[in-house]
Amino acid sequence: MDPARGLVKLPSDTRELVQRRAQGACEYCHLPQDASILPHQVDHIIGRQHRGSDDVDNLRLCCIRCNLKKGPNIASIDPESKLVVQLYHPRRHAWREHFVTESTGVINGLTAEGRATVQLLDMNDEDRARLRAFLLRRGRHP
Repeated sequence: MDPARGLVKLPSDTRELVQRRAQGACEYCHLPQDASILPHQVDHIIGRQHRGSDDVDNLRLCCIRCNLKKGPNIASIDPESKLVVQLYHPRRHAWREHFVTESTGVINGLTAEGRATVQLLDMNDEDRARLRAFLLRRGRHP
């Protein structure tokens, strides 16, 4: 662990595997690495403080904005039902079952988990949605 930054040092082959599996895009908002100024991060889905492991099934590729917004959270409040629900889990859930991206770049949550994740990660911040719309028009966003 890098104590100055609180980051876990992972072997380079593990990092490469996670990046390949994610096809170079954030596993939450789908921002491609090459469309981001800052490098995407390999980090835990379930943080160590919640007994998450360094196993590749608990690691995901994440843009800096989604990573900072998610933090150690594993749950949040569904804005529709007002109930506490688990967040979207990239290894256990299919993205398309929980989210849909409009041509405007807005990501809509289709499930309680999707809605809570969109809200907590602030996926529809104006700048983020604008960038997604731009990438969609150029066929560069899934």
